[in-house]
Amino acid sequence: MQPRFDISPDEAIALVAASARDRAALSDRREKVPVAVAHGRVLLEDVSSLADRPTGNDSALDGFACIAADTAFATADTPANLRLLGASVAGRPFTGTVAPGTTVSVATGALVPDGADAVSGVEHAAVVGNSVLVTRPADPKAVRPKAQDLRAGQTYLRSGTRLSSASVGLAAAMGHAAVTVARRPLVAVLTTGDEVVRPGSRLTAGEVYDANGAALAALVTAAGCELTLLEHVRDEGESLAQVLDRIATTSPPPDLVVTSGGVSRGERDVVRDAMLGTGELAFWRVTIRPGGPTMFGNYRGIPLLGLAGNPVSSLVGWLAFGRAFTDTWSGYSGRLPYYDRISVQLNGAFPAERKTVLYRARLEERAGVIYGSPYPNQSSGVLRALVESDALVVVPGVGEGAAGTDAPPRAAEPATASAAAATAIDLRRWL
Repeated sequence: MQPRFDISPDEAIALVAASARDRAALSDRREKVPVAVAHGRVLLEDVSSLADRPTGNDSALDGFACIAADTAFATADTPANLRLLGASVAGRPFTGTVAPGTTVSVATGALVPDGADAVSGVEHAAVVGNSVLVTRPADPKAVRPKAQDLRAGQTYLRSGTRLSSASVGLAAAMGHAAVTVARRPLVAVLTTGDEVVRPGSRLTAGEVYDANGAALAALVTAAGCELTLLEHVRDEGESLAQVLDRIATTSPPPDLVVTSGGVSRGERDVVRDAMLGTGELAFWRVTIRPGGPTMFGNYRGIPLLGLAGNPVSSLVGWLAFGRAFTDTWSGYSGRLPYYDRISVQLNGAFPAERKTVLYRARLEERAGVIYGSPYPNQSSGVLRALVESDALVVVPGVGEGAAGTDAPPRAAEPATASAAAATAIDLRRWL
């Protein structure tokens, strides 16, 4: 495969996703896990209900199950007088039948006895001896029909779904003690740079703390992956090669290696040299800002994603390209972060460039419309921007169509796109 250079974000994501699909086809990624610990996992099998829920008509109220016609004209002055037959509680239903003129005490969630078609709440009834006096018409809507929530044999969760807390509960409600999911992708993270030092140590002139390692580790974990290694490597080709060779011979090897820094055109960009010299390079440089120097390929058979070293570039590169690999490898059928957009009205200058630009922006909702205002400092070295911004406003490059669409190429735009419509990646969802 010939490497490609200066490709669009869409092309880069497609190449990363294709590699992930190929790797997944060769991987033993299926495992069965208890449903209670399946949060964040991606289903690899459809999940169907093993039972009706509820298993019969049940009550939405604490009250008295009866026949609606018996209480149709009930008032406080002329209450309906019904004979009390017994009680139905959750897990111990009443086994008889409610006939005209009779009633059964029923708890919320308990099965409504045969014959009853309404429930009178306890606040509208009083027990007097063996009778119940009902002071207003019973409510048929208080009877929840059998299988209102789930019907046996019907599929409610599809393969490719990432399990949320609610969907974990739904799988359990369907009767499943365990579900078949993709195992967590194994990801190793390497940071580079002689100027980068471990947080907590003393800085000397020209040094910076390693923020990218901690941030990428957090993003990897948040993506449902297992972080297998977090290590810093100096800007020496031999040092990097030793670490990469060690990773490649680890058992089991990671599904993806992510590096930060060393991918530009400087004399000591060690990741670039390793991939151009020893690795199998798929692409290098993407027409996007931040994150343009991103590269991707295989190193000794292990997929490697090389991200730019500036903090914003590194984190945004993971969202756009790292998630494209791990989500695709896991079989996730939802939108990738780069394509999961919200509509915004632009409030300020978001100039179009030759590259696609992801502008850090603050959002504000007014009268149901979301407005995006540019963050004051768009430098890829200002990590604080990703904390103090809400979104990445996506402005496609001049001559490119809208990402993920068949839109025609864009003409040059004025320097200020005030009040124009755009799309944005909601950082509150992904960071």
